[in-house]
Amino acid sequence: MEMAEDEAYGYRQPSAEDANEFGARVLWFAAGAAVGVALGLLYAPASGQQTRKFIGAKAQEGREALTTKGEHILERGRDLYERGKDLYERGRRIADEAVEMFERGRQIIEKAAEAVHLQS
Repeated sequence: MEMAEDEAYGYRQPSAEDANEFGARVLWFAAGAAVGVALGLLYAPASGQQTRKFIGAKAQEGREALTTKGEHILERGRDLYERGKDLYERGRRIADEAVEMFERGRQIIEKAAEAVHLQS
């Protein structure tokens, strides 16, 4: 039995559950960041200016992390799109070949039936 290319490379199609899990993770990340900022403001041992710099730096780190993750997700989406397109084209070719084979078989049967009819 031939193993599918996806299985050979350990790839599986993402499911709706995966999308929900990602959404939940992003939500928890944002909630954690908000709680962290609030606690940082309440218990900040540094001056207002230092605290604002610290918060700005952490916010920048968060933006960079989300940008990186977003780029990764976008790239994966493009890859999935291309794979889907390739699979569609492959399926389309197989279907076209099946139609051609069916037509050839039909013609062979018609010719054989004609030959039997002419012999009788």
